[in-house]
Amino acid sequence: MDKSEKMFHQAYFGDILHLNVGGKRFSTSRQTLTLIPDTFFTALLNGQISSLRDEKGCIFIDRDPEVFAVVLNYLRTREIDLKAIDLRTLRHEAEYYNIAPLVQRLMLCEELTQSTCGDVLFYGYLPPPAVPIQDPPGIVAPTVEAAGVHRPMLRDGDQEPDSENPAGSGSVQHHQAVHGKPHGHSRNSSFELRIQAGLQASYSRSSQDLRGVANRVHSRTASLDLRHARTSSADLNKLVRNDLGLVFGTTNSSWADPLRVQIIKAHHNWIVVAYAHFVVCYRLKDASGWQQVFTSPHIESCIERIAINAKMGSTETSKMVAISYGSQVRLWGISDAGTRTNVGTFNLMVRVEYLFFIGSQLVALSPSGKLGVWHAMTQHWQTQDVMPIASFDTAGSILLLGCNNGCIYYIDMQKFPLRMKDNDLLVTELYKDPNNDTVTAISVYLTPKTNLCGNWIEIAYGTTSGAVRVIVQHPETVGHGPQLFQTFTVHQSRVTKVTLSEKFLVSVCSEYNHVRSWQVTRFRGMLNTQPGSAPEASFKIVALEAVEHNVGTAGASNGQASACIVGNDCGPFGEQDDEQVFVQKVVPDADQLFVRLASNGRRVCVIKAVDGSTVSAFCVHECDGSSRMGSRPRRFIFTGHSNGSIQMWDLTTALGLRYKTDTVSTDGGPSPAELLRMLDQCDISNSLCSTPCMSPCLSLAAAARLKASNVAFLNQQLHVDGDRNSSST
Repeated sequence: MDKSEKMFHQAYFGDILHLNVGGKRFSTSRQTLTLIPDTFFTALLNGQISSLRDEKGCIFIDRDPEVFAVVLNYLRTREIDLKAIDLRTLRHEAEYYNIAPLVQRLMLCEELTQSTCGDVLFYGYLPPPAVPIQDPPGIVAPTVEAAGVHRPMLRDGDQEPDSENPAGSGSVQHHQAVHGKPHGHSRNSSFELRIQAGLQASYSRSSQDLRGVANRVHSRTASLDLRHARTSSADLNKLVRNDLGLVFGTTNSSWADPLRVQIIKAHHNWIVVAYAHFVVCYRLKDASGWQQVFTSPHIESCIERIAINAKMGSTETSKMVAISYGSQVRLWGISDAGTRTNVGTFNLMVRVEYLFFIGSQLVALSPSGKLGVWHAMTQHWQTQDVMPIASFDTAGSILLLGCNNGCIYYIDMQKFPLRMKDNDLLVTELYKDPNNDTVTAISVYLTPKTNLCGNWIEIAYGTTSGAVRVIVQHPETVGHGPQLFQTFTVHQSRVTKVTLSEKFLVSVCSEYNHVRSWQVTRFRGMLNTQPGSAPEASFKIVALEAVEHNVGTAGASNGQASACIVGNDCGPFGEQDDEQVFVQKVVPDADQLFVRLASNGRRVCVIKAVDGSTVSAFCVHECDGSSRMGSRPRRFIFTGHSNGSIQMWDLTTALGLRYKTDTVSTDGGPSPAELLRMLDQCDISNSLCSTPCMSPCLSLAAAARLKASNVAFLNQQLHVDGDRNSSST
């Protein structure tokens, strides 16, 4: 035995062990390292984990030596020194070394400031609904493809079950009967529901299977059993996606999680939640709070768009809910008790991109220039070809269309269907861009003068070249059309959003949601040129996307990606005469949202899922006040989650608390530490891999990957920071 082999033998088998951790040498006893069983050190010393040694024969461990010193001191004395170390960093290293007692203590320290009941902004929780049973084949709703009068129709056997069970409780019993047990609220319960019939045994691992690996010694997921449910959603999401990739393939899969919330829409005191193959409606009652009142039947195709109108009049079906998938639009009438009436299924002939109500009219739009309208009074569905549409906005009964040819068209939906010429909608050209640029964003603001004379209107729009223009129509210039009021050319990329409100003009371009805002001056409610608009702020609402969206491609996967974009729209949200906000979701698998003022980008609050689940969709809405005296409307943020639940947050209280603070907060989006913590959930780095294995983690092959442009942006920021540091030194 030569000298080096002898030194190596002593390093492994002597009572005194010499370790090289990240270039710093430590000496300890075998008894200290093996006092706690089933750890990284017991597996290392037993030969179950291969390792390297340095030139002196010391065992090499490629980890942070400063944190290791704290871990080693805990093994020696059972004391934890938190003075010069971050609690989260120490917990991560403890999970790496698989020291269960230390992890449990650190988790308890974190839970001192956290609660499953949420913070002061948390308003309520709606559990995941029961998945409706798929209808037998051969029962198909009628389809109306051409213009004409369409009468309400019922599917065979639809009315009777819904009349007896408006809230969908019967489907809960069927669901339990089919699956043998009530549906739980685990993060991947819908995944188990989808693949339990034959696939789970061959390809998949449920969360229970994953947590059962604690009995194995240092498998790749050995430390998952130590993680608290509040911080393990990203790991479980990665593992579930990996399993789905094995079953359905990693690309172009048409399978969608049946309980993952896709879109949330709200109107008055009703919200409608779209899942992959069904929708659920909830209503707010004065005394009983939010109640589930309607569950749709199973839809074979993946739902891509939804719309709701909760004020249809005093008819029996006083609420209307519409969904779209592909070119199909399906419409239901719903009573206050939740009874469903099938109005019909209509065909726009092209894929529906926008679906919304204007009064009692349901409008479906396609970027290709197809327009579909359904009117509640006449039961009439009509389609019409217009110019290719790039943007739209509504105000009152007016629908404005920004088109590729640089023109802005308007349709007065209050006159429909009275003003029709040759069975066509009355589409009028309102304004044409001076440079003929495509109108990519548009916002209309009705001033108080509009209600008096009806001839005063203000419109802000953005173009594909990055210009932002404001046009106004005065009562004395009605015959001449709107006049150009002001132009801003600060954006170098396509404008994606623009909002004109009472106090601010806000625009967003495609360069990582770069926002510019201006404070507008008004005189008697109207825009004034003296002193004119003043720049307010410049900031970014960075939202990293998980997939590349191929515009123009067909297929269910493209529809799911499109629904994901709609469900995660950053805003701005709010009435034009009130404070508007952006909602920033930084990474795809985030469990928290940053709420920021649209005027200056400053942070209002951070809302974090009470159960640690991924936020898959969100919506900001102001609910009507109750009938009780003194009740006022309240603004809420509704968040839909990957486990099917809905969580509600009080935005009115958040804004009030912000204005009550003595010091004005200057921060906006996530801090560098917060951003790095969220980026750990994305597949741009494996530095926080939860395994001591020296080889790359294959389970990350199907993890959520950021867009290539997103990664390039992050690398660019790193180079910029590096150049700044080098220049400063």
